[in-house]
Amino acid sequence: MAKIAISVKVNGVEHTAEVEPRLLLVHFIREALRLTGTHIGCDTSHCGACTVVLDGRAVKSCTVFAVQADGREILTVEGLEHEGKLHPLQEGFFQEHGLQCGYCTPGMLMTGFAFLNSNTAPTEDEIRHAISGNLCRCTGYVNIVKAYQYAAEKIREGGTQ
Repeated sequence: MAKIAISVKVNGVEHTAEVEPRLLLVHFIREALRLTGTHIGCDTSHCGACTVVLDGRAVKSCTVFAVQADGREILTVEGLEHEGKLHPLQEGFFQEHGLQCGYCTPGMLMTGFAFLNSNTAPTEDEIRHAISGNLCRCTGYVNIVKAYQYAAEKIREGGTQ
């Protein structure tokens, strides 16, 4: 199968590669770029563990071909911290005990990043709706909601987003 040249900006860094047309973005991120924070959970788009931010929008990277990301900007969980400082969502997950096993956490963080870009004063119902495409088998979601609320408050106070 002929490969296709792509160019993407991932976490602010330009990358070029030749990929097979059927290569999923999640596999490109993990295997070609070695950014393994993006998890593969179900391969069916149900769990959300593979969520990344593509041009400002949260997407499940197991549903996007790498060639579809050509010329676009991707943010992965590795790109959240800035200059050695955790993003308010990362702080929130720590402060509010929003993770247990941690497998869903990268997807939850990336979903939250995109969500809080458009809503820095969400209600609990809005948060629960935003994370409805991400499965967590450990936490019961209560502390994840608290982590989002924590981050929203920090962002409103002038924290990084």
